[in-house]
Amino acid sequence: MKRVHLLPNVITAFGLSCGLFVIFKMNMMEAGTVTYQSLTAVAGILLLAALADLLDGAVARAMKAESDFGGLFDCLADAITFGVGPSVIILKSLSMIPGTELSFLLTTAAMIYTMCGVLRLVRFSLIAQKAKSDQGLAEDSKKNFTGLPIPGAAAAAVSGNLFLVSDDFHYFFQLGETTHAWIVITGLIILGYCMISRWKFPSVKTLHIRVSSFRILFATVICAAVLFYGLLHHFAAVFFLFSWAYIIVSGILAIIRLISGKKSKTLEDFEPEPDDEDEIR
Repeated sequence: MKRVHLLPNVITAFGLSCGLFVIFKMNMMEAGTVTYQSLTAVAGILLLAALADLLDGAVARAMKAESDFGGLFDCLADAITFGVGPSVIILKSLSMIPGTELSFLLTTAAMIYTMCGVLRLVRFSLIAQKAKSDQGLAEDSKKNFTGLPIPGAAAAAVSGNLFLVSDDFHYFFQLGETTHAWIVITGLIILGYCMISRWKFPSVKTLHIRVSSFRILFATVICAAVLFYGLLHHFAAVFFLFSWAYIIVSGILAIIRLISGKKSKTLEDFEPEPDDEDEIR
């Protein structure tokens, strides 16, 4: 039997525990009684789960402790935390009358989101398995993600729903529950498509900024101060802005690549993969 390292799997278990806590906590609340404060709390817990998801892989690589068990455990944990969790949060935050058309559409959109998230994880697992014997594919997978990663989709779904009920949004607009529901339905379907699409989404590893170390340090301090201030005083708006900015910027890069055609090599990595492949990529 292969050795299973403890630390990366403990981190994965912590992330899964965060997701399970959010799901169980939301299920204990009556529909329509969910407050902005409770939505902020579960959003913060999901951010902790996303941090754990980022750390478990990094720790496993640093310890050279990557294993098939750890990879499968991580995918199952992500399916529950970032696939099921956001759908439960959104369904509980809207007090839809059971049996109505809008309630059915909202439930369907939540199912589409969760199903697409699971399919995204299956494809990711297949790519990871194939990359072990394909050096070229391994290098490509480190540069960009094919399809929106499920933690990013979860952040966009939860932050969008949170922003719609926040004071920052209500300061400019007042939405009825029906309009809120339609916006959420559209957002869940869009996020579901992004996850199973072949559009490229950049990895943090692809960011190469050629500036002096002093400028990087100065810019980091300024950005951190602005970010912390925003999270403390305008958490919903900042969370929403950063979550959706990643998706929008990735889409713009892919569209520019399509418009420029094969002539431009700068954004070659962001060209969507063709759909006529025999295997799931």
